[in-house]
Amino acid sequence: MPPWPADVARAYAACAALARAHYENFPVASRLLPASMRPHVAALYAFARVADDIADEGSEPAEARQSQLLAWRRRLHAAVAAEGAGSVGSARSSRDDLIVLALTHSIRTLDLPMSLFDDLLSAFGQDTMTTRYASWPDVFDYCRRSANPVGRLVLRIAGYRQDALDRSSDALCTALQLTNFWQDLGRDWRAGRVYVPAEVLTTCGAAEGDLSSGRLTPAWLRAVDACAVVTRSLFEEGRAVCEGVRGRLKWELRLTWLGGRRLLDLVERRGADLPERRPTLGVRDLAPLLWGALFWREIE
Repeated sequence: MPPWPADVARAYAACAALARAHYENFPVASRLLPASMRPHVAALYAFARVADDIADEGSEPAEARQSQLLAWRRRLHAAVAAEGAGSVGSARSSRDDLIVLALTHSIRTLDLPMSLFDDLLSAFGQDTMTTRYASWPDVFDYCRRSANPVGRLVLRIAGYRQDALDRSSDALCTALQLTNFWQDLGRDWRAGRVYVPAEVLTTCGAAEGDLSSGRLTPAWLRAVDACAVVTRSLFEEGRAVCEGVRGRLKWELRLTWLGGRRLLDLVERRGADLPERRPTLGVRDLAPLLWGALFWREIE
């Protein structure tokens, strides 16, 4: 790792601490990643974490949270555009100061596209206003901005700039995002959100009000099954990125792919209990995931 200035090193350390402190389904800046990638991925995660908290956890009206997200965007753009390397000289610098410094350093060092960060923030802004989606294209457009930029940025951090890998990464990231939606069906419903497209609900004859019982009706089971079919097809499209990278990133992506698909299996197995029993991966899933990563080409 390069001998960074002390304030830059401190900024990356703060991002890594934030990443470790939050529960996620899939590893963030894990030990499987090359050491050279971890600080940059942690900076990306920390920036998105702050935006997500603004969008989802604030008590202010939607307009106020959108203003905060716009200010967060302007802060990053201003830091990247500023002359010099930037610094946060005070030892009492805020967490946000450190995150912006670290990410600015990553963007400059690795020539990361600002448009991908703008896409992320636009999706977080949408979260403050949109609670229903009419069609699959609407859901996919959200995923294009909320999930896919992360995969593309990880590829850029690793040094990959290939259209084919980007497209496969997009499919994988969308599949992971969709899996998270189905995993959190009950939690999102109680928070006032439904990500299952209205067109799927109509086709399957499922009514939102039926979720208030805490169990899935036969119509809702059909809707979840239909969503799982779409999600599985995207996982298949996402295999190529797991095979097109090298080194430790290859193992990270394989395990992420396998973990996502296994979680989708658990979603389907929950059946009618899905709204009240949120499926998660645990210690018992580790051995099958490692086996799948080692015998990757045998996975169908």
